[in-house]
Amino acid sequence: MDVSRTRALRGPNLWSRHMAIEAVVACSETERAVGQMAGFEARLRALFPAIGALHPETGGGDVSLAHVLQTAALALQAQAGCPVTFARTTATSDVGVYQVVVEYSEEAVGRKAFEYAQQLIEAALGNGSFDANAVIAELRELDEDERLGPSTGSIVEAAVARGIPYRRLTRGSMVQFGWGSKQRRIQAAEVDSTSAVAESIGQDKDLTKRLLHAAGVPVPLGKPVESVDEAWEVALKVGLPVVVKPQDGNQGKGVTVNITDRAQLEEAYKNAADYGTVMVERFLPGHDFRLLVVGDQLVAAARREPPQVLGDGEHTVRQLVEVVNQDPRRGEGHATSLTKIRLDDIAVARLAMQGLTPDSVPEKGQRVILRNNANLSTGGTATDVTDDVHPEVAARAVAAAQMVGLHICGVDMVAETVLRPLEEQGGGFVEVNAAPGLRMHLAPSYGKPRNVGAAMVDKLFAHGDDGRIPTVAVTGTNGKTTTARLMAHLFTAQGLRVGMTNTDGVYVNGRQIDSGDCSGPKSARNVLLHPEVDAAVFETARGGILREGLGFDRCQVAVVTNIGAGDHLGLNYITTVEDLAVLKRVIVQNVAPTGYAVLNAADPIVAAMASACPGKVIYFASDRHHPVMVTHRAQGHRTVYVDGESIVASEGSWRETIHLRDVPITRNGKIGFQVENVMAAVAAAWGVGMPWQTIRRGLSGFVNDSDNAPGRFNIMDYRGATVIADYGHNPDAMRALVQAVDALPGNRRSVVISGAGDRRDEDIRDQTVILGAAFDDVILYQDAAQRGRADGEVMALLREGLAGASRTKHIEEIRGEFIAIDTALARLQPGDLCLVLVDQVEEALAHLAQRCTEAGASA
Repeated sequence: MDVSRTRALRGPNLWSRHMAIEAVVACSETERAVGQMAGFEARLRALFPAIGALHPETGGGDVSLAHVLQTAALALQAQAGCPVTFARTTATSDVGVYQVVVEYSEEAVGRKAFEYAQQLIEAALGNGSFDANAVIAELRELDEDERLGPSTGSIVEAAVARGIPYRRLTRGSMVQFGWGSKQRRIQAAEVDSTSAVAESIGQDKDLTKRLLHAAGVPVPLGKPVESVDEAWEVALKVGLPVVVKPQDGNQGKGVTVNITDRAQLEEAYKNAADYGTVMVERFLPGHDFRLLVVGDQLVAAARREPPQVLGDGEHTVRQLVEVVNQDPRRGEGHATSLTKIRLDDIAVARLAMQGLTPDSVPEKGQRVILRNNANLSTGGTATDVTDDVHPEVAARAVAAAQMVGLHICGVDMVAETVLRPLEEQGGGFVEVNAAPGLRMHLAPSYGKPRNVGAAMVDKLFAHGDDGRIPTVAVTGTNGKTTTARLMAHLFTAQGLRVGMTNTDGVYVNGRQIDSGDCSGPKSARNVLLHPEVDAAVFETARGGILREGLGFDRCQVAVVTNIGAGDHLGLNYITTVEDLAVLKRVIVQNVAPTGYAVLNAADPIVAAMASACPGKVIYFASDRHHPVMVTHRAQGHRTVYVDGESIVASEGSWRETIHLRDVPITRNGKIGFQVENVMAAVAAAWGVGMPWQTIRRGLSGFVNDSDNAPGRFNIMDYRGATVIADYGHNPDAMRALVQAVDALPGNRRSVVISGAGDRRDEDIRDQTVILGAAFDDVILYQDAAQRGRADGEVMALLREGLAGASRTKHIEEIRGEFIAIDTALARLQPGDLCLVLVDQVEEALAHLAQRCTEAGASA
């Protein structure tokens, strides 16, 4: 078994909406039927009993080692606690070669599970060993390291429940919610609008206390100190017992409470000094409460207890701690609802204050405290008391948070109860914390869990706001780039700042920020990260979907311009037009339920995608009498078509008309494929709710030049001859271009063409078959990138296509694109027409523009 081309699909993809690991797996003839491999399955199950049933692919057949790999990789993750359920193995057109797809929740865990699944199979084949328990433990630990902690995770879950998209920006707890100009960011339980000043105030315990006191909030007396002597002096002044803690601390580190004599204070001072400046303040008797404030509301409250064990008269403290730590809710760090109790130096010192050691046997019923503070991070427990909080206590907590300036705030309070105002019981606030931990509220040891993540999301996004900007995804065989550019132009006409990706680059608010083929998911994600983007248009090519899936979870409008005879067939197991349609259909499958798929009704494969759309469908076609159009229109649905010299948008009895004379890109409707691109863009603009006056204004201002649509039927004048530059590169594009050129005047017609080596032989030949019937002169040049072809191989195929040409009389072969262009220009006479099929779009257009300018200057 050979596993190759393993990659992570990080967005909705060909197989599902799930993130997944995809690999190509080649199995020898003996490895294609596990049932015939003597003893293999028995050894496999002995090594990993939890692997579950082995299933062949849909439609039956034998179970191969590729199917075993799929099942094992999924089962290993499931046993490690990962929420994964989807996996699939599909035979390719190559005998014995399969595509294996396994869902993951964390990419690193998915990749590691894939590796261990291969190791398991090798061990079952007799090559090496496999320790299932050790592997699952490692995967579980890796998953805990990789996944979001419970606090951040709860906020993400609440956002997902509201349909708000998110993206994890780091391996830590920084997360972006929403897209473009509507995005918000959090760092754990801290929002982007919280200032660094407010966070600094929260860390400075003395300053916090002074501010709260100024706001009339009860706080314990105390102050920072610089020596043990000063600490004892302050302790005597405020009155024993006291608390000694770091002035700038968190999670209860370095805190000692209920100090009653100088010896205890000296030890506590040393402990606190390890974390910075030391504070001494009056010890408030009572329970430790955490009040969680979000915005101007108290959303949760918990009573916290320090880590402790209860003596039984038989076991030592150490043994009792071990028993408590067996609680499955307890783990290391913050990944679980409770943390394991540690018998460290701090715990030993706290035991000593009670006259105990770790090996002491407490009396039955004796409560043994192991920490001075009640933080969950040190093994404490929490009891929800949200419903018991007195309104005045809640109001004081909100006032404390607002005085410091924290939008999300954990207020620590010491009091006998939350049922009565603080002044009545001598309680007070002791700390105000930025980025508070949420575990005690999400999964309290006792009491009702609170969905505090939802409160935080409500703080970030108003009710009904999902943080999304209008997004349009465009795919197809031809016309993608022009349609995408035209749609971006319409958004701009609406006054929106547009982020656009296409095969030429990435553009934000009219400025190019990246170049090259940027029609993949990484470029789309970068646009959605940009804070100046109000609307996004994504040209979505086949390569990016295959390589990594989509760069977004769903779009408002998906446009499929056409499929026709397809393009790039034979690559990556996309061998037929039907295969290509299934791949391109991915954007349709991921339309928002309130969105639209814009589909070419004249292309039967595209029209059939309607059933896969979760939203509604807008069909477009030049022929309004096409059966698909007639049926859709009769059902009261949206259609866009050509009627005479106008484009018409129709829904039920309603009509909107746009005259083609007002759409320069179509040249009064003469360029048929541009009319189709305009219909697609009009339908997409309609789908996002754009005003019709804006659509009209935008269409009238879109000129088909090298600035608006480089390499897309750009027309120039060269000494009285017409020169057209286009990036067409497949048979369907040639047919459309020939039809458009036939509508333009021209005496002798010539074409400059090359061919990309990554097409099938028949696709390369068909291009010149079509052109040979429409042009007098054909100038062939060799593409800069042969893409796996031998030198001269593409040129030979192009010549084969011209073998029976009915019109072409003159054929030349040129080395180099620019030399070929200059050769064609030199042959032109006034009234001629030359179509230049450019390869290096930007450079070739610049070269043509320079030649036309020079010709105009010398005329």
